Amino acid sequence: MSRFTGKVVVITGAGSGIGEAAAKRFADEGASVVLVGRTENKLETTLASLSKGDHLVVPCDVSEAEQVKSLAESVQDKYGRVDVLVNNAGVVVQGRIHEIELDDWKKLMKVDLDGVFHCVHYFVPALLKTKGNIVNISSVSGLGGDWGMSVYNAAKGAVTNFTRSLAMDYGADNVRVNAICPGFTLTDLTEDMKDDQELLNKFYDRIPLRRAGEPEDIASAIAFIASDDARYITGVNLPVDGGITASNGQPKQA
Repeated sequence: MSRFTGKVVVITGAGSGIGEAAAKRFADEGASVVLVGRTENKLETTLASLSKGDHLVVPCDVSEAEQVKSLAESVQDKYGRVDVLVNNAGVVVQGRIHEIELDDWKKLMKVDLDGVFHCVHYFVPALLKTKGNIVNISSVSGLGGDWGMSVYNAAKGAVTNFTRSLAMDYGADNVRVNAICPGFTLTDLTEDMKDDQELLNKFYDRIPLRRAGEPEDIASAIAFIASDDARYITGVNLPVDGGITASNGQPKQA
């Protein structure tokens, strides 16, 4: 497929996991991809794996508004347009609230929530010109509660409703805004779990498809929702979770 030929796609958190897989998918479909993240060598590794094209690496901390402003200006200077913004950058903090330091709360909110706001704020003017679209990477944690994940859930819950509201604000301008809500996915954030089969089985027992998601599974959904195949879809928070949100949380039956 070549759904994104001639299009410019900006992806935050592009140095690994879902962001890296999404970058490869968009590049394979003809896009010029702007790889954004805090660690330049990871971005360069992603760049080396992409299909040939006019791609760009921009080190940037999305939690810092001035850096995102500079990012938007750099993209505009190089390409003169933006067609898709994928807000994927994020961090995780685990623990019950009384166990969490205030600085941990602030750090997560600066990346997972403020970072989304900064990117939307500075890239919407370009998206209005191209009638482009935004894909926020939320989580099934933004649709319901998890044990020990209340800080992360709070941020993703905000992204979920931010997505709906943005869709209403910009629908008349033909700028679509949607979110993908991954379930348990094998990325760097879950790296410490991959060798704990007992723990993995507890997760798998709650997932109807009986497996974790792969970054490529999420990337396929991102590419669909960003493409013209989804041109009448906006304001949607789409679970890509192996069916976990379809269940009542009970383990599989014997």
